[in-house]
Amino acid sequence: MGERTEAAPEELDSEDAKIVTLARSARARVGAAEGAAVRDTDGRTYTGCTVELSALRLSALQAAVAAAVSSGAESLEAAAVVTDAEEVDGDSVAAVRALERGAPVFRAGGDGRAVEVSRGE
Repeated sequence: MGERTEAAPEELDSEDAKIVTLARSARARVGAAEGAAVRDTDGRTYTGCTVELSALRLSALQAAVAAAVSSGAESLEAAAVVTDAEEVDGDSVAAVRALERGAPVFRAGGDGRAVEVSRGE
């Protein structure tokens, strides 16, 4: 079982577009390397950005998943990462997969345009 990655649709549905926008805003707010947002199965959204402290390192997606879990989310519907990287870090995707195997993980560039989506198989 692995990841299936494909090009993102040219136009995301409104709920997926919303989490991409939230991820972009989280990144811009603090000038982080990455911003992320997740949506739980109740429709609540959580954001995070890259954390790089001497005692703690989290990717933006790990931070967003941690925020969701610490707020009581038990499953996720979707996730988005805004990054200049060519792919979403495997440990970041694993954080999403720990809650929901098949949730789409959208990767968007700094302009907020989703370029690919990964799904667990």
